[in-house]
Amino acid sequence: QVQLQESGGGLAQAGGSLRLSCAASGRTFSTYRMGWYRQAPGKEREYIASIKGIDGGTYYADSVKGRFTISRDNAKNTVYLQMNSLKAEDTAVYSCAAAPDGIMYKYWGQGTQVTVSS
Repeated sequence: QVQLQESGGGLAQAGGSLRLSCAASGRTFSTYRMGWYRQAPGKEREYIASIKGIDGGTYYADSVKGRFTISRDNAKNTVYLQMNSLKAEDTAVYSCAAAPDGIMYKYWGQGTQVTVSS
């Protein structure tokens, strides 16, 4: 069982920045593929970014490419999402997810609210 806990959400102005953190349990965190998703009111959950466990390769949705950066600190069992140049449309609940097999996201956090005011 892997437990995930997000933090760092809050209110930001358009053009501002926030950094989200996701702390994970699990002895083999370094091998997990980790991802960030978001869900705005009335919309489906949207993939944002992911980072591989072994080589740290990163991937982004077009909607955040160039503005958001995903990273991880395996010593701290934590994955981060640095969000810059925030827009009102980035307002959503952001959740992290873990894929211990590197393929399927099996574990999800509760989510943290990000609100961007224009």
